[in-house]
Amino acid sequence: MRVLLTGGAGYIGSHTAIALLESGHDVVVLDDFSNSSSEAISRAGEIAGREIPLVRGDAADRSLVLEVLRGYQIDAVVHFAGRKSVGESVDDPLRYYSVNLGSALATLVAMADAGVHRFVFSSSATVYERPGEGLVEHDPVGIDLPNPYGRTKAMIEAIIADAARADARLHAAVLRYFNPVGAHPSGRIGEDPKGVPNNLMPFVAQVAVGERERVRVFGDDYPTADGTGVRDYIHVVDLALGHVAALEALEPGLFTVNLGTGRGASVFDVLRAFEAVADRAVPYEVVERRPGDAAVSTADPSLAHQRLGWKAQRSLDDAVRDAWRWQRANPHGYREGEE
Repeated sequence: MRVLLTGGAGYIGSHTAIALLESGHDVVVLDDFSNSSSEAISRAGEIAGREIPLVRGDAADRSLVLEVLRGYQIDAVVHFAGRKSVGESVDDPLRYYSVNLGSALATLVAMADAGVHRFVFSSSATVYERPGEGLVEHDPVGIDLPNPYGRTKAMIEAIIADAARADARLHAAVLRYFNPVGAHPSGRIGEDPKGVPNNLMPFVAQVAVGERERVRVFGDDYPTADGTGVRDYIHVVDLALGHVAALEALEPGLFTVNLGTGRGASVFDVLRAFEAVADRAVPYEVVERRPGDAAVSTADPSLAHQRLGWKAQRSLDDAVRDAWRWQRANPHGYREGEE
């Protein structure tokens, strides 16, 4: 298949590009680089041994998406485009509704106009109304959620479901990510957040490499083994392979699967793992909980194994080693040498 990755220059998109190429598919990337770098796609192409066509533009521009779909004779779309910070979505909800809903709608309408009927959506575990241990796909999902980011993902899932009911030609998959971590084992591509990282592992990595002073631990009084929040951390390479499996399993209609490991790790577990790999102390301070944070959120990934033949293979230690390799080699991310 020739696959369009909207927002494909980002963290997960760039790793998925490699996985798709290594599986024999062709890839085209559309990205506006508002939170990504063209360097990621250049390096991804080097790793895979194939140049990746890259179109600069906004996935919310329906005419542009249509032009790309027709011009590159696209067979399927993986939609990564959108904003992804929970905290930022609380501060700037209108931007999140505009960007996330706008890009998804424009892409789906352009696909219908172009006669492209295979679609994989990058969703999130934040759509679950009641986070907890071993979440399954039929657990309640809704828009009564603590942040606009999660609500946009839930709304887009509903839009896809409506589109699939209305058009029997649509082959769609919704992939609910848990907590993507790690980097490509080459150390050439990895997570490169602009500004202060919103996620734990890149923040820990930046502290370990000396870019930041200390890690903020948001609460140590949760009802967990060590008092810190527990999450299901999935290696980004495993996550990328989940997209390949989903694309190859598409059939008429819609299916939804969790992509996670089924294993939880606490904030302190991640800190200890990083200290062991980096062979240095990682300073931290405990601060107040963030509103809306759950004590535990882990996946039951058994449906993905059953439906796709996919299962996460890499451990938290693997993810930490790869994240540290990336961070040590690229202390300023893709902006190395600019400062």
